Amino acid sequence: MSKGITQKSEDHSKWYTDVITKAQLADYGPVKGTMVIKPYGFAIWELVKDEFDKQFKATGHQNAYFPLFIPKSFLAKEADHVEGFAKECAIVTHSRLMSDEDNSIKVDPSSKLEEEIIVRPTSETVIWHMYKKWINSYRDLPILINQWANVVRWEMRTRLFLRTSEFLWQEGHTAHSTESEAREETLKILDIYESVSKNHLAIPVLTGKKSESEKFAGAVDTYCIEAMMGDKRALQAGTSHYLGQNFAKAFDVKFQTDSNTEEYVYASSWGVSTRLIGAIIMVHGDDNGLRLPPSIAPTQVVIVPFFKNDEEINNIKKYIDPYLKELESKGIRILLDDREKISPGFKFNEWELKGVPVRIEIGAKEIESNQLTIFRRDINQKEKTPINTLTNYIQDMLDQIQQNLFQQADKFRKENTFTVDSYEEFKTVINKGGFVRCGWDGTEITEKHIKDETKATIRCIPFDESPENKQCIFSGKDALHEAIFAKAY
Repeated sequence: MSKGITQKSEDHSKWYTDVITKAQLADYGPVKGTMVIKPYGFAIWELVKDEFDKQFKATGHQNAYFPLFIPKSFLAKEADHVEGFAKECAIVTHSRLMSDEDNSIKVDPSSKLEEEIIVRPTSETVIWHMYKKWINSYRDLPILINQWANVVRWEMRTRLFLRTSEFLWQEGHTAHSTESEAREETLKILDIYESVSKNHLAIPVLTGKKSESEKFAGAVDTYCIEAMMGDKRALQAGTSHYLGQNFAKAFDVKFQTDSNTEEYVYASSWGVSTRLIGAIIMVHGDDNGLRLPPSIAPTQVVIVPFFKNDEEINNIKKYIDPYLKELESKGIRILLDDREKISPGFKFNEWELKGVPVRIEIGAKEIESNQLTIFRRDINQKEKTPINTLTNYIQDMLDQIQQNLFQQADKFRKENTFTVDSYEEFKTVINKGGFVRCGWDGTEITEKHIKDETKATIRCIPFDESPENKQCIFSGKDALHEAIFAKAY
């Protein structure tokens, strides 16, 4: 097949969309800004989801589900929260439709709801309504709940996976008896996000704290993982929020302490979404399409046989089947592409486009020599190996690919991260793309001036910041923080 993909260097945005549609990850939904996730794209999401889910459960969290619909009055209970989401909310005002004499469909005016309903942009409000019912005593705490769900945020400018009006995610919502426990929870989840990103998605991320203007609406503190995409823009890949007692006070959620006093509950919330699929594409993809880390590749090894008739394919299957069973017994995800009337070259292109980490080529010549031809997608090179070494060879190769993709991405990020001391230097570097590390005086005025002039935002205040003896690159005042700036998705 002809890949028909725009080159990254020619038009990164078009390349990104081409990869998604031609690799059959997703398609555009009938409502503007919505997305249909196709089976291959969803299979990637399931593997990402399963890894997060396993690590959440290993740290004591349980899955639950809360309603999609939220009474409008709930959103108004936390002032910062409603202000942060007001422009993104989809609202249900009526419950029925009716047809006129001309068979046109209209809203039934008699079905107007007494209270309008918000389609959840996030679930803090409905969850804290329920926590008020469930929490009475310190014995009821902590509550460690996560839900896998969809949310709706009515976006004006959308892009598949990165920013859609409806998307899939997980959102954790925990309740605690002490501030220290809630803060510990917030950072524990951030560590999980960082670990999965690095070890499974092969994406290096920066961790740190958001500025006041960039934090989650209703949070005391927001922490994040930030990744650099292939076009040197930043992507917020996940956030974990310490909510303090804000939502507990808004919903009057108190508990009786072990000393018989009453106190408001402390909380955290945290989430990652299907935008991680977009990150995987943009961090690892090349001009031939996807390059998937083996850990989250639906098919880790594809076998493409060369055959002209039933006898030849049957001989190939008989020859290779014991080795494939051995690979499968090691937990390796394998697909034998024995489709008829489709040339091997077409299959090569298709599986390269879909980013399958390893391709095995086998025909009469390979059987005769007892050697298989192996193609590595991460470096686009072929190797040969004796078939009796196949299992260990493939296991080692998958580990090498996982590590190599991370190292390539990490090298790219480091090469495009800069430290500057002046605003002129800042503007020059930020326009070329990448992360810029510099002194910041900690004021929203400075942050806004820089954003308005350069379109760059503070991605995070890194945990390893060192503002001592530094000046703010914009105001010239002593730096309160060392911040990471970048243009972002």
